Amino acid sequence: MRGFLAALVLLAAAATSMAATERPRVLAVEFENDVNPVTRDYVVEQIERAEDDTYSAVVILLDTPGGLVDSMEDIVKAELASKVPVIVYVAPRGAEASSAGAFIAMAADVLAMAPQTTIGSSTPVGGGGEDLPDDLREKAVEKLSAQLRGLARDHGRNPDVGERAVRYGDNWNDTEALEQDIADVRASSLDELLEEIDGTRTKLKGVTLRTAGAEVTRVEMSVWKQILDLLIDPNVVYILISIGLIGIIVELWNPGLIFPGTVGGISLIISLWAVQVLPVSWAGLLLMLLAAAFIGAEPFVISHGALTLAGAVCFVLGGLLLFEPSGGTYEVSLPLLLGVAGSLAVGMGLIVLKIVEVRKRPVEVGTHTVVGARGVVRGDGLVFVNGELWQARPANGAPLRTGEQVEVEDVEGLRLVVKPVST
Repeated sequence: MRGFLAALVLLAAAATSMAATERPRVLAVEFENDVNPVTRDYVVEQIERAEDDTYSAVVILLDTPGGLVDSMEDIVKAELASKVPVIVYVAPRGAEASSAGAFIAMAADVLAMAPQTTIGSSTPVGGGGEDLPDDLREKAVEKLSAQLRGLARDHGRNPDVGERAVRYGDNWNDTEALEQDIADVRASSLDELLEEIDGTRTKLKGVTLRTAGAEVTRVEMSVWKQILDLLIDPNVVYILISIGLIGIIVELWNPGLIFPGTVGGISLIISLWAVQVLPVSWAGLLLMLLAAAFIGAEPFVISHGALTLAGAVCFVLGGLLLFEPSGGTYEVSLPLLLGVAGSLAVGMGLIVLKIVEVRKRPVEVGTHTVVGARGVVRGDGLVFVNGELWQARPANGAPLRTGEQVEVEDVEGLRLVVKPVST
């Protein structure tokens, strides 16, 4: 019995020794983008992967100008709920953790910064970078400053960052952040960071970090997620909506072309997916639909270009109002707006000019166009004129001879009156 107990003790000691000497593993997540639903899913998935695969820690290599508050809050929740320590490393040199990025950084168990990096500037602004209305701004400032202040305090950092970054838009470089107890560590590389924080006990989760000599697995967004991220770019969304509306208008003008309608339908469906995940203003979207209606009605209503001009103005205003205030990250480029609207106006102007030109031409179809034309008698009272066979009678009552050349003098119903051509 004693021998069996001794064997168990030896096995336990061996297992403990192996666990102690096992090389730690760290998951390094590249995050160089704005904060949106696509990047949120990417980061949250990687944090969950770190838990499922029992990594020692997950490091988010952060470089972001900010983004959507809802997406940021989901990432913060995932950081706080993670059983695996989450380290945010603002890197590489020149990187920033601004606006929503400051919240993601402050929610980390360890906040590290590379040289020549910055953090802060979290004042809420409108979609085009403009100030919010006073009442809305005050509510947003109070909420966000309290949130950032609480994250800093709970992780043992300077809580003043909440007031200064959100209320006053303050920004700190890596040296200032370390001196003012906003960041925990300053490191020139990921390897240096992992060596420096080894043995650190996290304040909120109470986990002792084992990161020295860790095996680092780097991950970045998949090609598919990069495509999705591109599709929710505000400028791309605006172009897709424009192509969709124009394609459908052209198809309605010329039923059966197929290609414009197909491309337009696909573009609209993709843009509707983007509208679903982005903070889109319905006022902006309705203005763009109204613009399409104005432009589509131009060929059918005599407005002398007024409808086209109104449609171009609506396209510009719709693009400006297309996205709700979101921290200045989501806005459509003004040159793009003017370019699309101008192209539509010029294109419709050319179409209207063509329509006017066609309307001024004499009618080129009908029986009267046959008068004066020459043809050949084919027999049995038939005459071949302008590529068509007509029934005919002679103007002078003389019989028509096969092969004889005749000239059309008149049209009686569907029968020609012809006379022989003198040679």
